[in-house]
Amino acid sequence: MTKGLLQSPELHKYLLETSVYPRESELLKELRAITANHPRFNMATASEAGQLIALLLKVGNAKKTIEIGVFTGYSLLLTALTIPDDGKITAIDLNRDAYEMGLPIIKKAGVEHKINFIQSQALSALDELLEDQSNRGSFDFAFVDADKGSYQKYHERLLQLVKIGGIIVYDNTLWFGTVAMPEESVPEARKPDRHHIIELNKFLAADSRIQISQVPLGDGITICRIL
Repeated sequence: MTKGLLQSPELHKYLLETSVYPRESELLKELRAITANHPRFNMATASEAGQLIALLLKVGNAKKTIEIGVFTGYSLLLTALTIPDDGKITAIDLNRDAYEMGLPIIKKAGVEHKINFIQSQALSALDELLEDQSNRGSFDFAFVDADKGSYQKYHERLLQLVKIGGIIVYDNTLWFGTVAMPEESVPEARKPDRHHIIELNKFLAADSRIQISQVPLGDGITICRIL
């Protein structure tokens, strides 16, 4: 089962080669190539989803962002390349080893000064941010690509950290397409997080505090604008 929801390989290839790869920076290409050597390379943000994220950052004039789940840093580098030179990214991940795979490319890009990497459980890091009143409503944008069972808990905290009109993006919200499959057809390895994602999707759809759009790029992303 491929991760992308464009199940025609020809169509997916067309999308990438026509619209995505020609606009992807050489540094992002280099990081994507490095990530391909990681045993869990499919955890990386899909290039086509990254292109949309970069557009959202620009449209929203984002300057202060937060990222939960960093992995090798594809979306982190993309964000750092997109926001202004004095912009800041709070990047949270428990695994520093994966981040350090991509760190040489981040340094090569000259954007490391924009990044505050916090090696921590995300919930405790978010709670610590909330203890500082100046952080509340101060972030322009958030991207979440982490443990699916905690997405709703992250959501409640991010609603306090991201400003009104700001954007929260959740990755993997169509979970390899399994959210629409009969239970008996879902591979066992996908079932636990599939249930978390189904509950998240219902929750977000009913949350009157946000405006949403669920987009079938990569593994599915849900864009939330705080009202």
